Amino acid sequence: MNRRMLITAAAMLALGASGALAQGAGKPMKITLNFLAAAPNAGFMMAKQMGLYQKAGIDLTIEEGKGSGTTAQMVATGQTDLGFADAPAAMQLRTKGAPVKIIAPVLQTNGFAIIALEDSGIASPKDLVGKKVAVQPGTAQTTLLDAILASNQIDKSKVDIINIDPGAFVGALLEKKVDAILGGADFHSIQIRERGFKVRDIFYRDVGVPTVGLSIIARDDRIKANAELYRKFVETSLQGWDAARKNPDAAADAVVAQFPSVKKAQVLAQFEVVNKLLCAPGATALGKVPEANWTKSFELLTQYLGLPKDKPITDYYTTELLPASAPACP
Repeated sequence: MNRRMLITAAAMLALGASGALAQGAGKPMKITLNFLAAAPNAGFMMAKQMGLYQKAGIDLTIEEGKGSGTTAQMVATGQTDLGFADAPAAMQLRTKGAPVKIIAPVLQTNGFAIIALEDSGIASPKDLVGKKVAVQPGTAQTTLLDAILASNQIDKSKVDIINIDPGAFVGALLEKKVDAILGGADFHSIQIRERGFKVRDIFYRDVGVPTVGLSIIARDDRIKANAELYRKFVETSLQGWDAARKNPDAAADAVVAQFPSVKKAQVLAQFEVVNKLLCAPGATALGKVPEANWTKSFELLTQYLGLPKDKPITDYYTTELLPASAPACP
C-alpha cells in the first residue's frame, strides 16, 4: 500500500470514528423551559447531569424560556422540539389552531396561591372579604380569581381588588398597602421569605381551582413522526424528576452546573413548593394526572379563560407517551 493509499485509509477510518461518536451522542433534541432555570424545571437538568438522556440515545439541549405562552408558541412554530409550559397556555394556543399537545404534565397542579403575611389573619378565601387584594392584570392567577370566589361562595363586590404593577407587587404586601397578593408560591412567596417575613400560602388547588400546571408539550406532527423518541424523552425526564424530588440538593447542584447564574439557595427554597405540586391528590404516578383533575381544569378554563367547548378535554393532551412504570406518587 503506497503513502497516498495509507493516508486515504486513515482519513476514512477517522471519518468513521467521528461518525460513530456523533451517533453515540444520540439524537439531538431541544427543550425550551417555561422561564429561567429554577426548581420548577430542575428535573430536566437532573436527568441530563445523571447521563439519563445520553443513555436513552438523546443529545439534549436545554434553553431557558420567556414565559409559558412564548414557549408554547415556539413549539407550535417548530423552533424547538419540546416545551415546558403551563397547561392552560398550551391549551389556549391549541384552540387557535396551533398543533401543540400536552404529553406529560410534570407539575400536576398549579403553584398559584393567595399569599398573605402570617400575621394578617387571612387563612382561607373567605377571610378576603373586606380586605385589599393585589393582582397583576392579564395573569392566570388574576383571571382565575373569579373561580376562587365562586367556589367559596364569596361576593366579589366585597373584596377590594387592586391592580398593581409587577415591579411593586411584593413590596405592596410587605409595606402592608394590601392584605394579600395573588401570585406564585414558588416565586413570590420565596422572595418574601428571603426578606425575613413569614408567609401563608393558600394554594388555588386546595380551594377549588386545581388546574393542571407545568407540562411537557410537543407538536402533533413531530410526535407522530417519531413517537418512540418522544416516549423515551418523557420516560427519562420523569426519572430525572423522581431523582430531583428525592434529592433536592443534588438537583439544585445540577441546575447551577448547567446555568451558573442561578443561586442554589433559591432553588432549594423553591423545592419546598415544587415537591407539593408533582403529584395531585389521588395521583398514582408522576406525569399521570387524575382524570377528575383534567375534567375540573376543563370546566374552569371554559368558564373563566374562554376555552371553547367544541372539543373534549382529551383533544388537548395524550397519555400514550407516558411509561407504564412511571415513578410512583407518595
